[in-house]
Amino acid sequence: MKTAFKARCPRCGQGALFSGFLDFADDCSACGQDYSQIDAGDGPAVFIILIAGFIIVAAALYTEVAYQPPYWVHAALWLPIGLFLPILMLRPMKAWLAAKQYQNNAALGRLDLDEDE
Repeated sequence: MKTAFKARCPRCGQGALFSGFLDFADDCSACGQDYSQIDAGDGPAVFIILIAGFIIVAAALYTEVAYQPPYWVHAALWLPIGLFLPILMLRPMKAWLAAKQYQNNAALGRLDLDEDE
């Protein structure tokens, strides 16, 4: 779990998981783990929309009820937070989902069927 939020290799915890801000590296620089099968898809964006949306709407609603500021204060507060909070959450969420995919041995288009069937 710690390695996911540090964006480190899910196997060894040493090598970098990303080569850019959101691009997965080809492999781990420390242990050689192949990252070609990792695909977080739209999962991080969906989770972030739900989590960040809840945080921002709840905070804006509380601010409105408690302080009743003018609308420009809401715009000055919630527009920058609405832009930066999801960006800050995206990389750790993508790394966490990649770590979960590795931990559960998940891959695209592969069914793990028992040999008995």
